[in-house]
Amino acid sequence: MQRNQWKTASEQLLKHWQRCGISHIPSSSPEFDSKTSGHPKTEEWLREHAAVLFDSIATTAEPVKRIEPIETVSERISGPSFPLAVRENSPVPGPKSTAAPKIATAPATKTPVPIKSKSNLESIGEYGNWTSKVLNLSERAGVLTTLNEQANACRKCEDIVCQRQRTVFGVGAPNARVAMFGEAPGADEDRIGEPFVGAAGQLLDKILVASGLKRPEVYILNALKCRPPSNRTPTDIEIENCRPFFESQLEAIQPEYIVCWGSVAVRAVLKSTESVGRLRGKFHAFRGSKVLVTYHPAYLLRNPDAKRLTWEDMKMLIKEMGLQIPGKSG
Repeated sequence: MQRNQWKTASEQLLKHWQRCGISHIPSSSPEFDSKTSGHPKTEEWLREHAAVLFDSIATTAEPVKRIEPIETVSERISGPSFPLAVRENSPVPGPKSTAAPKIATAPATKTPVPIKSKSNLESIGEYGNWTSKVLNLSERAGVLTTLNEQANACRKCEDIVCQRQRTVFGVGAPNARVAMFGEAPGADEDRIGEPFVGAAGQLLDKILVASGLKRPEVYILNALKCRPPSNRTPTDIEIENCRPFFESQLEAIQPEYIVCWGSVAVRAVLKSTESVGRLRGKFHAFRGSKVLVTYHPAYLLRNPDAKRLTWEDMKMLIKEMGLQIPGKSG
């Protein structure tokens, strides 16, 4: 193999290591040397050029920098801490600790706020109020920016982090009345870095337009910030790893309504394994938000007959919001 071919192959290897948080060349062993006896200069060349290659990679990749914990941000704006902790073995510099990272728990809520619904007794969720003060627009944007940086640095889900292209945090208005909550990024989302941009996202856009809602006016996020390999269903552990991120997003925005698109969103927001079919048609709760459950757009693409049910759910949402379906009167 020619020298330039070795360089190309080594750059690809080092980029993969960098995505996984590896920043050094592992030491050799007799077993390694025996297996590479046909290329005695391989490890020597890697060590000689590692620093140069890492420097060249760093010039094209987003630099790793210290990320201020979200607790400090929220304290600076005189608000309660958001429940987010940076993992100890994250590449973000910081003091090491032998204790496990602590995630702040939400304080006990005061008088529960019931959901106004005829089916209130059948609804589920975390009834109560938001745990922090209402932030202004610039404060919300600042909190979301810091959370996004922390998500980019997260390395908790080892099966995912080495294969993702981008983290997919969330887009939309920080002061949105409605949060659209999905499952996880797909291939298109992983490539672009924005949720709901593939075929399912195009259908979501059509549903929003038909309902009289505009995409820039809502906030769109997923339970997972990274694409699971081969678009497999997220595991419970992966959802819990991302929980501090999406709960802090919702806490910063404090939307009046959350639409859970599909069963994974239900597991994340309502912590329920009940089917979408059993939970739809009524409002549930997440802190200060009314939660509506409906079918994921990807499911609707596979099962067009279910579109009628999702449209019924959206009409219920629009009516509850005090709005009117475009083209409808009275």
